[in-house]
Amino acid sequence: MQSDVAVHVVDDDMAVRKSLAFLLASEGVPVRLHESASAFLDAAPGLEAGCIVTDVRMPGIDGIELIRRLKARSIVLPVIVMTGHADVPMAVEAMKEGAVDFLEKPFGDEVFLASVRSALARQEKSSHHGLQVAEIQGRFEALSEREKQVLDGLVAGKANKVIAYDLGISPRTVEIYRANVMAKMHAKSLSELVRLALLIEAR
Repeated sequence: MQSDVAVHVVDDDMAVRKSLAFLLASEGVPVRLHESASAFLDAAPGLEAGCIVTDVRMPGIDGIELIRRLKARSIVLPVIVMTGHADVPMAVEAMKEGAVDFLEKPFGDEVFLASVRSALARQEKSSHHGLQVAEIQGRFEALSEREKQVLDGLVAGKANKVIAYDLGISPRTVEIYRANVMAKMHAKSLSELVRLALLIEAR
């Protein structure tokens, strides 16, 4: 687990906050408590790791509006919503807004911990993927304009001689550029090179 990971519990009920904090602490999971969505949003800038557990029905900003505001700020931590039986439709709406799970009260300790573990694993995987794509993007930016043109041709499935014709250079020159692109992108094969290029495009 990353050193800056924390589970952020957002609930206006102090007893719930303390209970969940004790449960998470007993599992060695760092936890931060917030008495309202507004209080959490005030502390939110700079959050990069962990997950959020929020009650869906709270005074002021409710759980659904909290998710919307997080998205507006490009904060992509996984959100788990907690709900009473009557609020299940709200929880479903929260899922549609991007929540990763909802827990219907009362829920067992292990159900809660399993949901949190899943959210943390999802966030760590997403974070790693983001770092990987950023690194690949950096390699792409280091390519010359001509190397990028050759890469575009390769991704389009064109043969060296076709790329050479399109760019008005010799096939031998395309081979040199292709070798340079492979080296700079750290790709061992054409298929890997295409996969890396597609990762950047999908960003």
